[in-house]
Amino acid sequence: MTVAKTGLIVLLLVLFIATVGGAIKDSQGTDESLRRGEKRTTLNPELFNDPMIRRAYQVAKEIPWILDSIYCYCHCEESPVFRHKSLLSCYVDNHAAQ
Repeated sequence: MTVAKTGLIVLLLVLFIATVGGAIKDSQGTDESLRRGEKRTTLNPELFNDPMIRRAYQVAKEIPWILDSIYCYCHCEESPVFRHKSLLSCYVDNHAAQ
């Protein structure tokens, strides 16, 4: 799969999650009970030239509690190299941009 297709899929997933994310928010705006433990902050979206990748990182920055409650299906959680905790982990480095 090309980087552009992967980026588009990630962007669509993130936008979908952002759209339905209100369903799992509590009165303070987040649902911390579902989080998988990623504490690091996401990378600055301005580090990326590609507008789709930049937007995906921006959305990840805006809804970290949602992404931290989702398993990452690129299997980076099981990887001995990455050891990611959730989908949010892909946005604390450049993994989501690859």
